[in-house]
Amino acid sequence: RHCPVCGSLAVREVDPKTGKQDAVRRCTGGLICPAQAVERLRHFVSRNAFDIEGLGEKQAHAFYEWKMIAEPADIFRLKTRNEQSLTRLENREGWGRTSAQKLFAAIEERRAIALDRFIFALGIRHVGETNAKRLARHYGAMEALRDAALAAEMPEEMEAAAAPEASQAEVTPEEPGPAKVRRRKPQGNDAWAEMINIDGIGAVVAEAVVDFFREPHNREVVEALLKEVSPQPLEAVSTGSPVSGKTVVFTGSLERMTREEAKAMAERLGAKVAGSVSAKTDILVAGPGAGSKLEKARALGVQVITEDEWFDLVG
Repeated sequence: RHCPVCGSLAVREVDPKTGKQDAVRRCTGGLICPAQAVERLRHFVSRNAFDIEGLGEKQAHAFYEWKMIAEPADIFRLKTRNEQSLTRLENREGWGRTSAQKLFAAIEERRAIALDRFIFALGIRHVGETNAKRLARHYGAMEALRDAALAAEMPEEMEAAAAPEASQAEVTPEEPGPAKVRRRKPQGNDAWAEMINIDGIGAVVAEAVVDFFREPHNREVVEALLKEVSPQPLEAVSTGSPVSGKTVVFTGSLERMTREEAKAMAERLGAKVAGSVSAKTDILVAGPGAGSKLEKARALGVQVITEDEWFDLVG
């Protein structure tokens, strides 16, 4: 079955708890499907994705309506397209020469971006910030993740559930000559096993990643992006820091770093950052204005330190 709007494969996922298929099919062509395009562009430029200053949800929608941006890679061609346009951006309502130049400069700054942000920006189902970071750390490069997804063969029962009208033996006639038949292993192949064994990544997430890269339109969009953008590998995680392996929570106002910087720093040092305090929390870093989290940490006997003490601890 295919999406009636863009022609991409439409799949029904299997609920891992019940083993039953979803009632509705989902289009796998999110990056190119016109029915999803604006929402996907909004996600692409969101704060935890590419976070391009001056290009928020409102602007993404306007550029799509003006036919200046249809897919993510178009963002990085915007300056060139604007120069060739009969109606230049600086002459449109709400824009001027200065604001247009600032936008173009902000776009240029995002040509190098952390790999996990790049993966998250693609809008793959079930791949939020945390799973994007897990995939980025494991595979190290966008090309490696793509190749792993294309090589992965899901277990036979998952293949049959995703596409019940297809045979368990897949015919691949893309190459000249007689069609080749590929027999799937009941448990999936090595590439599939590697992906589902990444800490925190199970069959549901892996299936979504595989489905995404199996769709030719999505691969074309990613390839176009890679010609414009250079995803940067994540920094190696420290295993010898004082907070390695510990669960850390930040609360209150931080004065020496943003919350995002604090989270990135802790993860780089091997710590797990949580959003709430529990019995599993090892350290609470409390800034001015800390409230209920601080009270709960004290009640549970969790180590509480200030932001300055955090820097003293991690060096």
